[in-house]
Amino acid sequence: MDGTVLVADDDRTIRTVLTQALTRAGCKVHATSSLTTLMRWVGEGKGDVVISDVMMPDGNGLEMLPKIGEDRPGLPVIVISAQNTIMTAIQAAEAEAYDYLPKPFDLPDLMKRTAKALELRSQNRARSVDDDDRPDELPLVGRTAIMQSLYRVVARVMNTDLPVLIWGESGTGKSLIARAIHDFSDRRTLPFVTITAAELQDLEGPARVLARVKGGTILLDEIGDIPEELQARVVRMMDTPGEYVPRFLATSQTDLTAAMEAGSVRKDLYYRLSGATLNVPALRERVDDIPLLTDHFLSRGEKSGQALRELSEQAVEIFRTYSWPGNVRQLENAVRRLGLTSRAPQISATEVEQVLGNQPELEPMRSAGDTEKLGASVARHLRRYFDLHGNMLPPPGLYTRILREVEAPLIEIALDATGGNQAKCADLLGINRNTLRKKITDLDIEVTRRRKLM
Repeated sequence: MDGTVLVADDDRTIRTVLTQALTRAGCKVHATSSLTTLMRWVGEGKGDVVISDVMMPDGNGLEMLPKIGEDRPGLPVIVISAQNTIMTAIQAAEAEAYDYLPKPFDLPDLMKRTAKALELRSQNRARSVDDDDRPDELPLVGRTAIMQSLYRVVARVMNTDLPVLIWGESGTGKSLIARAIHDFSDRRTLPFVTITAAELQDLEGPARVLARVKGGTILLDEIGDIPEELQARVVRMMDTPGEYVPRFLATSQTDLTAAMEAGSVRKDLYYRLSGATLNVPALRERVDDIPLLTDHFLSRGEKSGQALRELSEQAVEIFRTYSWPGNVRQLENAVRRLGLTSRAPQISATEVEQVLGNQPELEPMRSAGDTEKLGASVARHLRRYFDLHGNMLPPPGLYTRILREVEAPLIEIALDATGGNQAKCADLLGINRNTLRKKITDLDIEVTRRRKLM
């Protein structure tokens, strides 16, 4: 690499690591813990690329991006931040930061991005951002790797014209993501129109929708529930949108791939909508975000006039181990109820158990006719696993790790079904009893013998 890199981070270790790595790669490096110093360097014309943290002792790095763009148009800025929420990713993309990486970042990956920024710096530009008409926050909270991956994809597709299919269980926040894509895109001043099957019933329905949206964004809510005869109208609407071409987004809690194979979703509609696909994780796939979400909802309750409340450690643990069939929406409703009914500042485990014990059982995500094959489900999870690694490959040994993850629950469930009888379990699985015993030991599976009433 050839060029000068300006590094701004209040963490001395990060400054040292980046300085050493960039210097070894052939760059000149100026490092500082102060945004004031960084802006002085930028104003003096120093630097070909900036790598900056967001939260600094003397300011917010994202708020400096418009000034950097004003002083040095085209200077690439790579934002790194431990404040890794969707707002950070969106604001970085909006301000045309060259790239955004959540902490902890992968050093080789950051080096590659810096090298590319140096090569393409003449093509990069920056622009000012007016946040006055934007919400201060979006109810999309999460710092887990799976949510960070989702945030980055949202930021990438936001200002494209690609149709986006947002797929996930009920209550995961699909509509919120659709709204965020619109509200932070170049179409934000144009209408956002949500349509359902009812609005497409008569022949003039699509024309009325297009007249309302005026080149803004159309959200097709639960596209899998739209009857096939109306799906043809959606296809024609997408093919002949008229003078003002809108952006098409769609949500679905049905696996549209399986639905297409089952014949309940038209292939031409599926391929038109899946320009980009966002898989929204279920809450049980990101349990480490639950404490963050509960704090968020309790804080929001306080802002609306409720008394300040917090969850006890035991209460948080109950929240973490609950299955959450209704996902984030169910979690929010439970927290809001606790915030209103709890009499003490700290919400107890008993109160949480009472609220969750009265929750109705909600159905998890539907697949087309509930006929999704195991292979399709496994393939979907594997694709998500690879997506989490971005342009990098997962660590070696993937084959053994995946087989182990599938093999352990298979044996555990088979043992449970046979009441812990290893002879019956081996026969059920079709393997030798000694092989089963070895696998139980290798996989550290606990065997409990009991009578199985069948």
